[in-house]
Amino acid sequence: MTVDRMVFAFAGLVILAGVALAHFVNPWWILLSAFAGLNMFQSAFTGFCPAAMVFKKLGFKPGPAFR
Repeated sequence: MTVDRMVFAFAGLVILAGVALAHFVNPWWILLSAFAGLNMFQSAFTGFCPAAMVFKKLGFKPGPAFR
């Protein structure tokens, strides 16, 4: 699995967790989903993604988006 796919999977997991926590625990948890979405948006333009850096250090192969 490449870094790109891991970033997408992790972002999806964070967004789903934020929505579930907002529904079952407290509506303010929706900010977690908003943060993940904003991070994905800025990384599309800047190429900087902290999660991609972590996954690279863990040994995942870089994909075309995060080289």
